[in-house]
Amino acid sequence: MSALRDAATKSKAWPFEEARKILKRYEKKAPEKGHVLFETGYGPSGLPHIGTFGEVARTTMIRRAFEVISDIPTRLICFSDDVDGMRKVPENVPNQELLRANIQKPLTSVPDPFGEYESFGAHNNAMLRRFLDTFGFQYEFISATEFYRSGRFDDTLRLATERYDAIMAIMLKTLREERQQTYSCFLPIHPETGRVLYVPMKNVDPVNHTITFDDEAGREWTLPVTGGHVKLQWKPDFGARWAALGVDFEMYGKDHSTNTPIYDGICEVLGGRKPEHFTYELFLDEHGQKISKSRGNGLTIDEWLSYAASESLSYFMYQKPRTAKRLWWDVIPRAVDEYHQQLRAYPTQDEEARVNNPVWHIHGGQPPESRMVVPFSMLLNLASVAGAQDARGLWGFIRRYAPEASPEANPDLDAAAGYALRYFNDKIAPTRAFRLPDERERAAMLDLRSRLAGWQGGLDDEALQSMVFAIGKEHGFEPLRDWFKALYEVLLGASDGPRFGGFMALYGVNETIALIDRALVGALAG
Repeated sequence: MSALRDAATKSKAWPFEEARKILKRYEKKAPEKGHVLFETGYGPSGLPHIGTFGEVARTTMIRRAFEVISDIPTRLICFSDDVDGMRKVPENVPNQELLRANIQKPLTSVPDPFGEYESFGAHNNAMLRRFLDTFGFQYEFISATEFYRSGRFDDTLRLATERYDAIMAIMLKTLREERQQTYSCFLPIHPETGRVLYVPMKNVDPVNHTITFDDEAGREWTLPVTGGHVKLQWKPDFGARWAALGVDFEMYGKDHSTNTPIYDGICEVLGGRKPEHFTYELFLDEHGQKISKSRGNGLTIDEWLSYAASESLSYFMYQKPRTAKRLWWDVIPRAVDEYHQQLRAYPTQDEEARVNNPVWHIHGGQPPESRMVVPFSMLLNLASVAGAQDARGLWGFIRRYAPEASPEANPDLDAAAGYALRYFNDKIAPTRAFRLPDERERAAMLDLRSRLAGWQGGLDDEALQSMVFAIGKEHGFEPLRDWFKALYEVLLGASDGPRFGGFMALYGVNETIALIDRALVGALAG
């Protein structure tokens, strides 16, 4: 066994823990289909959001981990439930009237409000695929519309008519009494209006594989369940899809967790083997509310990529997937800096530590070298005082701090400088609030100014940090973080920031003196 596989079999990193569960599934016999199938599902009722990306990113991490510990081939399918009827109009798209006129039609039968694709479902599918392709994911895309209409789902749908009573037994015990009276696992698509109908069945024929029902006008119809005339309700569809495709692994959010026995039971009724599951916690907006595609209250992938490189988003997704996390603008700087901290640590680690490092999972065991010699949080503070209009305006400071650095030799740092300026201008500058110091703070800052004026220690950030630390102690700040908070609020207009010694080393000693002078006369707070 190779050193990598040996380390992976003992790794406590969650992708390897999940991969080992999947491998155990086939410890007695390899899969007859010749591969292990990973699936992610997507409901294209609104524009794709970061949560959708997270499912594919995390599933990819588990798939990569599995490929280290097993020689069984793998596939990853991204399945779009675009036959789902549009039950409400998303708030964050144009042409609301157009969409309202097509309510309850399958998403691939609803006109595209953006006027770019043949349907709203096709538009959202294209958006999803573009997002996933940006990150280089290896996946196969399946549209439920094609899956139903092409006949690929027909055998499972026929079996569903034959085992209708068993499916209904699973479903009915989960429903309120009044819902039980009208529920059917089959949803016919009206031959005339094209709308998805939620109507009770008058008959389900297990021999001819048809359903009979009355539409909303009281007219009776009989339709085959095959060929795209009928779709399954979403919970039965989940389990039926697992059975039809032979899915071995799927993850989904905590809001699905109570449905797991339903999905599993229907999969088994339809002749499948229930897959391994992974339930992750939900992403929250700035107010602690669940993010929603239709409400658009979370960050989009494009918005994150406006302020940081894609790897930082993958890092955010890796962290504690079973813990609910705020997904808002302020998480981006920390994600960038922690990602680069892990990159810098990777070359010094042994195999066992490497497979537990997030960057192994982000980059499939081949992480790049970090050339980020200045933290992103420091670049943000530099942007706040440098008055730079673009990344070139920050490089004068960066070169003085790190003479060996250059945009060519440090492309990640160069990109981060541009991101930092954009982030500062869009997210920090509008909310900055400078204040004047109180008497103790003023005295301490005058002391800091005096020592900087006589400073002979060059741009040694550790020495500068020790000096700032000593000033805070000597002026009686308790806890000491109140001293650093005062520096940030008075000089930078923020309540927190990076190590202040590092900031002074990057910005410059004389420049810091001038900044203190301006703050103490009220030029910043004014």
